[in-house]
Amino acid sequence: MAERGRDLPTGSVRVNGSTPTIDTASRTPGGLRIDVNAWIGSYPYRRIAGGSPEFLLDEMRRNGIDRAWVSHLAAVFWRDPTEGNAELYRVAEQHSQLAPVPAVHPGLANWEAVLTEARERGAPAVRVDPLFYGISPADPAVVAVLRRAGQLGLPVMLAVRLEDGRQRHPNDGAGDLTPAHLRGLIRGDSSVRLIVTQADRDCVEQVVFGATPEEADRMLWDVSGIWGPPFDDLALLVGTIGARRFCFGSGLPLRIAEAVVARLDLLDLQPEERFFIERGNVERLQS
Repeated sequence: MAERGRDLPTGSVRVNGSTPTIDTASRTPGGLRIDVNAWIGSYPYRRIAGGSPEFLLDEMRRNGIDRAWVSHLAAVFWRDPTEGNAELYRVAEQHSQLAPVPAVHPGLANWEAVLTEARERGAPAVRVDPLFYGISPADPAVVAVLRRAGQLGLPVMLAVRLEDGRQRHPNDGAGDLTPAHLRGLIRGDSSVRLIVTQADRDCVEQVVFGATPEEADRMLWDVSGIWGPPFDDLALLVGTIGARRFCFGSGLPLRIAEAVVARLDLLDLQPEERFFIERGNVERLQS
């Protein structure tokens, strides 16, 4: 938890009995906190605490998260990741705070039907993780999926990585999405809108500074992979490219939500900037 630094604002964390909770007073008054990067399901390479909808909902309450966009973690590693989508839809029907982010595999013949179902079921986004599927991000099938998703009004979520390379299991051979991959994808079609998770400062800078303003406007970056104090990468990025480029993502249960909330608490943000990151930017991308 060293990322929190020593200057966590007084009152940001409250303790009720033995369970710490985030003080939601630090948020924009009247605003919702939307977490775009949450997961259910197991992880094949190590034991993780949680993975159930109930665990996720408890973590959301503790951290002042009102709504979470949920992906299926185990399905990322299945031959057909779309087999996890039914569980996502079922969980979303049972819990109104959770919204499904179904997976689309560009190499399978059902990808257009998956996109159509996502639109019909009101999914806020879909996810595509080509390197985990053994596909090049430059494959024409990936470009076709992103184009069709854009035509249907669906943002596409991609993870640069799920874990730091130093923590990965030897059998985890999926590489990281590179800035070149991401620049190529956003340029594939003017309808494409991307939400990129788990990117670090270097990746964000290389993509945004190498993109046109119009291309950069069609991308959002979740803050779960960007360092706060003592490196202050997030503060530097907000200062240089603006709060309108970022959205809130916890990475639960692979990451600690309190650390992400603390990074925002430690930033010198105006109320409207906090609103953009916690809610406004994802709503703009969906419109």
